[in-house]
Amino acid sequence: MVFDARNYDYRALNDQIRETKSCDIKHCIGQRFLAAGMKTQNIRIHGIPGNALGAYLAGAKITCLDNAQDAVGDTMNSGRIVVHGNIGDTAGYAMRGGKIFVKGSAGYRVGIHMKEYHEKKPVIVIGETCGSFLGEYQAGGVLVVLGLHKGKKPLVGNFPCTGMHGGKVFLRGNISNISFPKNVTVHEATAADLKELKPYLTEFCKLFGYTPEEILREPFSVVVPDSHNPYKQMYVAN
Repeated sequence: MVFDARNYDYRALNDQIRETKSCDIKHCIGQRFLAAGMKTQNIRIHGIPGNALGAYLAGAKITCLDNAQDAVGDTMNSGRIVVHGNIGDTAGYAMRGGKIFVKGSAGYRVGIHMKEYHEKKPVIVIGETCGSFLGEYQAGGVLVVLGLHKGKKPLVGNFPCTGMHGGKVFLRGNISNISFPKNVTVHEATAADLKELKPYLTEFCKLFGYTPEEILREPFSVVVPDSHNPYKQMYVAN
């Protein structure tokens, strides 16, 4: 099924999507909340969706072939969102499960308040760079920033991992110019860390035409909350 988004506002377009198992959306022009809460659909978007693409997603698969705006995967529970361009701010806000893969860059506050519970572990992989406050108040899940961009733009902006009390952040390449807060510990990725990371890298590479070998030529660093962080046990289940 193919829908021309120029003919619908976001409510009407979502009503149409819910009646399909698989669809292509052409000429998307900023409709918000696309696929919000959807469980089984397979959706391909041509054009630029508005804020909160895949909010509360509960199993559906979304592929955006262009850029996307703010709050991609807001409070997402499960499923997958793939963006072939760049995304705006607050991707994965309070994300509780599922995966977001972005070929390009992301704005501020990626993964803010991400959390995990038992087998529910959210994952966000950003191919190029992220803005400031990456992983702010992160309570679980995995954030990966690969720095596959050309030029001198920094891998991440200011104040990464501020208030982090759970989960992991993987950063590729030289991070000597990044200032981290006192509540986290940064170490070179161990063999166990890389084993955990590799399935996410493999999936990213299949989506966007890279190989794990070329990405793993650069070292990875891992950021985790300091074990002495007094807030950790308030938010992370044992």
